Amino acid sequence: MYVDFHTHGKLAKKLPFSTEYTDWLMREAKAAGLDAICLTEHFNTLQFEELYGYLKNVCIRDGDLLVTKDGLRIFAGMETDIAEGGHILCIGSLENIMELNARLEPYKGKGNFLPFEELMDLFEEYPVVTGAAHPYREGGHIPQLPFEQLKRLQFLDLNGKDVASDRAYYEVKTGSLAKILNIPMVGGSDTHQAVQYGCIRTNFHIAVNTVEGLYEQMKAGSYEIIVSENAPFQVKTAGLLKTALKEIHALGGDYVSVLTGGKST
Repeated sequence: MYVDFHTHGKLAKKLPFSTEYTDWLMREAKAAGLDAICLTEHFNTLQFEELYGYLKNVCIRDGDLLVTKDGLRIFAGMETDIAEGGHILCIGSLENIMELNARLEPYKGKGNFLPFEELMDLFEEYPVVTGAAHPYREGGHIPQLPFEQLKRLQFLDLNGKDVASDRAYYEVKTGSLAKILNIPMVGGSDTHQAVQYGCIRTNFHIAVNTVEGLYEQMKAGSYEIIVSENAPFQVKTAGLLKTALKEIHALGGDYVSVLTGGKST
């Protein structure tokens, strides 16, 4: 079961939610060879509720999974900023992610982000799996947090965008921290659009349909992280495409039609 642990369902946080764009992303994820994704949308993205409400309506439920008509399995999740600088991923059932997002409403503005300790206190009220996103990316300070707090994390994200820029550095740094904390390291592309799917993925030996089952396989080490030889090209191309699509939107154009040929799903 090929899983991408860090994905997004929108092109950018401040752009409107588009059903056609999200449909395109999900189709392309499946076409890229992924069996499942963790949809870790930014917690303060515009129309977070609408995104998940749409997927709830068009997908079939299988345990904790949302399954698209093309068979892509989606674990609900979100990516949350912390006051110290850095991002925390959490993965859970649709209902728990939606409730957590609603409770985080007062803390979605820059300058109001919760400190790591308080955010983890909140997450630990729910049966979700939490991890540090791209812990060594510039601007973040997760590795500098107190060790006793870091031990509350359940996994680390070996991030495709980082690996594409310097694979050896990020594999060693992230892997070393995972060993010190005695927690799994898994791969996530961090994509906001489809070109980046498959730059990194995590191959599980057993398919699961619950968050608990996924975490058990993570702890058992029943997986391998696979980095594409084309990861640098994919990430660079994805960045250029994202910039171009945002510019189309800023100029009043329909960036979704550019990608789909004007066809809705």
